[in-house]
Amino acid sequence: MIAKKTSKNQLTLPKRVVDRFPNVDYFDVRVEAGRIALVPVRPDQSGAADRLEQVQARLAKLGLSDRDVKAAVAWARSSRK
Repeated sequence: MIAKKTSKNQLTLPKRVVDRFPNVDYFDVRVEAGRIALVPVRPDQSGAADRLEQVQARLAKLGLSDRDVKAAVAWARSSRK
């Protein structure tokens, strides 16, 4: 199967692949041995507060602060115009 990268760096995953991961909306993107790996992220079913904590933990692991996130959101919104 082939997926084409768009000018906005987006990929559409083939339906045959996505169908194997029902109820998954997010994938962790990694580079492993020179390949791009998508790992399904299945947040705990316990609620939004836990998902928020998971996101915050992931951002901390990546070394991103609230300021970094705000700057990224502002940049993304300005580039859509």
